[in-house]
Amino acid sequence: MTDHRLSAEQRGLRESATFDRVTISAIQRAARTGVYDIRGWGAKRALPHFDDLLFLGASMSRYPLEGYRERCGTDVVLGDLNAKHPLHLDIPVTIAGMSFGALSGRAKEALGRGASEAGTSTTTGDGGMTPEERGQSKHLVYQYLPSRYGMNPDDLRKADAIEIVLGQGAKPGGGGMLLGQKITERVARMRTLPQGVDQRSACRHPDWTGPDDLAIKIAEIRETTDWEKPVYVKVGATRTYYDVKLAVHAGADVVVVDGMQGGTAATQEVFIEHVGIPTLTAIPLAVQALQELGMHRKVQLIVSGGIRTGADVAKAMALGADAVAIGTAALIALGDNDPKWSAEYEALGSAAGYYDDFQDGQDPAGITTQDPELQQRFDPVEGGRRLANYLRVLTMEAQTIARACGKAHLTHLEPEDLVAVTIEAAAMARVPLAGTSWIPGGTGGL
Repeated sequence: MTDHRLSAEQRGLRESATFDRVTISAIQRAARTGVYDIRGWGAKRALPHFDDLLFLGASMSRYPLEGYRERCGTDVVLGDLNAKHPLHLDIPVTIAGMSFGALSGRAKEALGRGASEAGTSTTTGDGGMTPEERGQSKHLVYQYLPSRYGMNPDDLRKADAIEIVLGQGAKPGGGGMLLGQKITERVARMRTLPQGVDQRSACRHPDWTGPDDLAIKIAEIRETTDWEKPVYVKVGATRTYYDVKLAVHAGADVVVVDGMQGGTAATQEVFIEHVGIPTLTAIPLAVQALQELGMHRKVQLIVSGGIRTGADVAKAMALGADAVAIGTAALIALGDNDPKWSAEYEALGSAAGYYDDFQDGQDPAGITTQDPELQQRFDPVEGGRRLANYLRVLTMEAQTIARACGKAHLTHLEPEDLVAVTIEAAAMARVPLAGTSWIPGGTGGL
């Protein structure tokens, strides 16, 4: 007779690797509701990532730099190929596009405050430019998206750079969502939408029928802004090699590649987990495309999707990026997922550290919400200070690694400084497996 007081493991039960409890729950939810699951954040599955790479610090064959006496530069210039006024940033860590609508106005203000204090740029996101963000951002990149929500030429001219968004890492080939409970009167007015009705963004630009149209669009934007602003092109990481080449041929000053670890305000979970390629895979493909065109470092490469630490920043730059962009990490730095709101997260059916159900607009921290009472909990001045602190730590960590490799500037880091600890990461990043000269799929021996 079975003793039901024993645990499943004690009773000899074994969970299926194919139909685990999460999968069973998802099937049951689909059967119960008849609709697919929508959530925010990004991919939760384990993927090869920057943690699978290690740096080769200097000792005898390479000389390290003395941390407190020898300079390690961090500045970066973005968009100097064609623009009259390229962006001169103090650090190579920028804030990715996150919309007003997905975020509160106070959160957008805090992003501008923190980025400006640290000497970098922030980005508008879908839904247009808010006075809060423009007023607090020294360098503001204006996203030009397929939806055209909130788009107007006056704001285009107010921006410091323009980012044409063709895709996003969490949902390449698909448009985003903003649920009706976040479409307040102000959000609806900015997006020219009905209040309280779910919004779906288009997956491609309305005047887009092929790559040649991108060149026309870039020319139009340059004319509108008198050739002053750098023009970025952002793609979700999929066919990265070809997409980067097409973007450069079309005239992009900067290419942004967003890997599948990138976050989203809300989209179908099946998209988040099963479309796109890892950030680690996308960087070498983008760099190869730029090198073959003779444009590496001339057209700058910004990489986003899962950047968390200064080590991630340094590894992305060693693989060939000029800068990185952060989104989810920036929100956490502002105060999202703080355990002090644990009871309220649980009331939402979530928990601190999971981000499930935040797309519903009831974020207890007041960051990813349009609820006036919840927004009042968030102090944009304090949030900006926290973000600036985080950006400084990322930069100092990256500098520490660069100095250890004997490099006087973050952009001097190179693939030769890296090894991989898994065969998958070695193949994707195109660096040797640690302890060997073997790059899987490449040349060399053990």
